[in-house]
Amino acid sequence: MKHVLLTGANGFVGKVLLDQLLAAGYRVSCACTTPNPSSRAGVEQAVLDIRDPSACAATLERLKPTHIIHLAAISHVPTSFRDPLLTWNTNVIGSLNLLEAIKQKAPDAFVVFASSSEVYGEAFKAGVALDESSPCLPMNPYAASKLAAELAFEQYFKQGVKGVIARPFNHIGSGQSPDFVTASFARQIALIESGKQAPVMQVGNLEACRDFLDVRDVCAAYLQLLELSDGAEHPRVFNIASGQARKIRDILDEMISQSPAAISVELDPQRLRPSDIPFAVGNCDRIRNVLGWQPSISLKETLASLLADWRVRVVAE
Repeated sequence: MKHVLLTGANGFVGKVLLDQLLAAGYRVSCACTTPNPSSRAGVEQAVLDIRDPSACAATLERLKPTHIIHLAAISHVPTSFRDPLLTWNTNVIGSLNLLEAIKQKAPDAFVVFASSSEVYGEAFKAGVALDESSPCLPMNPYAASKLAAELAFEQYFKQGVKGVIARPFNHIGSGQSPDFVTASFARQIALIESGKQAPVMQVGNLEACRDFLDVRDVCAAYLQLLELSDGAEHPRVFNIASGQARKIRDILDEMISQSPAAISVELDPQRLRPSDIPFAVGNCDRIRNVLGWQPSISLKETLASLLADWRVRVVAE
């Protein structure tokens, strides 16, 4: 049976991906920095801090996975500005520790590394959907750390480690932290509906265009990337994108339209990112042509599920 080690399994994406891996019949081991109190039957838990090289080696030697999906990361851009050392230690040194453990302890394993569309950075200023050959010009510590980790993966691929690099664009859905824009919108709407917030939403830049995906579609792409382990020749880097530009303002309008509440909107300067860019959209031709993947969940459905999730969550706040 194929055995997947999933790092960052307690995170927003990891929880969704675990469900899909189990549904697809994989044996799954979850690696997290803290034990999961709601662990699933039949899913092995491995407490692992990827910043510890000996712990990475011991975990890989014990589990001997056939496949690895590496999600563990500091993934919040403002956090990367506040604590760059933590970001680089986790995203770069942590990835190097994992790669060295793979090379030494599980050399036949196939690894999918979750990088980020943020690596393109200033290249988005061209105003077109970027493909995998576009220059990488990161604009924040998070993006820079992800690109550095990509370079580490490329070096280990040359040394015989098998795998691919994924560059997912903005993925959203149930369970996401309100540090991210659509979850922030959903939480505020749910608080307003429940009478816990005045009917005024605090927002940042609404004019930016982004490429939004349902987290379930992104996880489906990761599962399809695992299938490249069959040994056939394939590209090393894949965008996971919709190819569609969506203005943040249109996302907000759609979410407000799904609420019965009368809501007004107010700009909060503290929500403006120092390196925000006006247009960030990806070309997904490669993953569509190689694997046949494409998004299947409509944005309207995604936003409805996000709102439903926060309506339940704010009750407990």
